[in-house]
Amino acid sequence: MSYVVQEWLNLVLRWIHVFAGIMWVGATYYFTWLDRRFHTTDPDQVWMVHSGGFYVVNKTKKPSPEHTLHWFKYEALLTWISGTLLLVLVYYMGGLLVAEQNFKVALAVGIAVLLVGWKVYDLLWLTPLPEPLLIAISYAAVVGLAWWLPHVMSPRAAYMHVAALMGTAMAANVWERIIPAQRKMVADVAAGREPDQRLADRAKFRSKHNTYLVIPVVILMMNAHFPTVTMGYDWKMLGVFVLVGWGAAHMIRKH
Repeated sequence: MSYVVQEWLNLVLRWIHVFAGIMWVGATYYFTWLDRRFHTTDPDQVWMVHSGGFYVVNKTKKPSPEHTLHWFKYEALLTWISGTLLLVLVYYMGGLLVAEQNFKVALAVGIAVLLVGWKVYDLLWLTPLPEPLLIAISYAAVVGLAWWLPHVMSPRAAYMHVAALMGTAMAANVWERIIPAQRKMVADVAAGREPDQRLADRAKFRSKHNTYLVIPVVILMMNAHFPTVTMGYDWKMLGVFVLVGWGAAHMIRKH
């Protein structure tokens, strides 16, 4: 592939990735804010003003079969696809995956991190372990992965694969946990059955995860542009970035 073509692909994919991410994250935090308003102000309605119009939002526990139901899912898919293509273009094809390590080993590890990492995270959070313990295990796993990956790939690629794993978990949460649960609830209503509210709780729980994952993802991806002031690609700094991101997400969710 010529340098010019590669640069154009890089630019176009970054445009798509950033814009799709804005739509996805914006919608996620909007609904997070909206849901909190129902718990802190009015349990029945939320009034808003935007772009010269006034809007009233009502919350219900089951969909209405008489109205069109709008889904928010393709923003997540487009963000993940464009991000994965960027990972392939910049790291797997662009020469940034390894420094002195074996390319084939690094490639296999990189792909495994995304696929196996998602399943480990998913199965872990399906266990009945208490949430504080699950958070501690998840954090330890992320930091441990950040420490180990530079042994098989370049430090910059290691950082990016940790971020890509979090992004993959976010997209998989939408398509594997949130959307299927919501589809079952819609199907129950269409069949005249009362929807299982446990499905709603599970979907909401994974959506909560996404609000905590997204800020560390953005921080880690931006770090590639400021390696000097952020101590390069040190695994300890990555651990700090994750905690800062989780703390920022917690503050946003409370306001």
